[in-house]
Amino acid sequence: MHVIVIGAGLGGLCLAQRLRQDGISVSVHEQDPTPIFRAQGYRLHINADGRRALEHALPPRLWQLFLATAGTPGPRSVFLDEQLVPGWTAEAEPGPAPLAADRLTLRQILLSGLEDVVTFGKTCTGFATAPTGRAENATANSRVTAHFADGSTATGDVLVAADGVNSVIRRQLLPHARVVDTGLRQLYGKIPLDDRTRALFGDDMFNVFTAIVGPRDAFIGVAPVEFPEPIQQAVLRHAPAVRLHAVQDYMTCSFGLRGEHLPRTDDELHRMSGAELRAMVLDLIDGWHPRVQRIVREWDAASIFPAVLRTSVPIEAWPTTAVTLLGDAVHAMSPAGGVGANTALRDAATLADALNKAAHGRPLVAAVRDYETAMLDYGFAAVRASADNGHRFLGQDPLPAA
Repeated sequence: MHVIVIGAGLGGLCLAQRLRQDGISVSVHEQDPTPIFRAQGYRLHINADGRRALEHALPPRLWQLFLATAGTPGPRSVFLDEQLVPGWTAEAEPGPAPLAADRLTLRQILLSGLEDVVTFGKTCTGFATAPTGRAENATANSRVTAHFADGSTATGDVLVAADGVNSVIRRQLLPHARVVDTGLRQLYGKIPLDDRTRALFGDDMFNVFTAIVGPRDAFIGVAPVEFPEPIQQAVLRHAPAVRLHAVQDYMTCSFGLRGEHLPRTDDELHRMSGAELRAMVLDLIDGWHPRVQRIVREWDAASIFPAVLRTSVPIEAWPTTAVTLLGDAVHAMSPAGGVGANTALRDAATLADALNKAAHGRPLVAAVRDYETAMLDYGFAAVRASADNGHRFLGQDPLPAA
């Protein structure tokens, strides 16, 4: 059995690592020319689902490297008003302590050992299926071919769309599936942590997440990324052949507001420099606590980028084939739940289990149906919970009816 994965994000790479561990042939095709081609965010909250998926997917040396490069923040999520008056606190769920990982660092770890199966600069334009004439085969009776913009193709037994919220595979397979604007816009950035900047953040701001919510549901979110040891020291101890970018401790810092309350259009936001975006936010939080304004002034201008926040609308199960989806390609969600990346990693683990059963005799379509049944349940539950949190606390549009 050969599995084609479209997209080298966290979910697609986690799936590829696990399939390699299980001895299943896999190839990954990513449209970006390099892993660092575009800004994709900074800090990741890794919960119990994410931990389990990564531990089972990564070889032991890479799993230990991940643990050595992931910090352990305080277990709570804290809500304050714009004058830093405490509102309420949510405790972490029981289980392993949540981890704070740097997205690029984790992605580089997930890429390690997959250099021979991951190809960059491959824009998928669609897929086609064709019968093999081997209906008696326990794993498949059709082959799937992915087509790319450069005229090349890749053919296998299973095609997995891990190509994100703009998935071309989803548009072809599920043309009725909707992705809608939440109404929210968010600016992502980070603040290097040193002796001077640490003093800006109270102890409660070193928890899993701190939301500072002001008028019109404007919010600033902060969360720490503190490495247990220097990255290169961790590499030398656990996986000397791995190459990771050196990253210093930082506080991720984001600003969110409904689009109609911003003084710039989406197109204008994407044309603005980081310094211009920072100045705009400072104008918007005039009158907030002076310490919050000082925090925003410390934003690293080069790190700031805008994003339109979107969400999938839950749909019913569809007829299962050898083409399936994971992560944002099927259940993109508001970041208000803080579980988008973890749900994609859980998808990777669940799908890998199903494909391993298919490789050992379970009919392929039945195995994929097992995955899709589970994924649609927990994935769209996360979409609904995230949308509900976003609506109640951040002014997100209600989730449309399915």
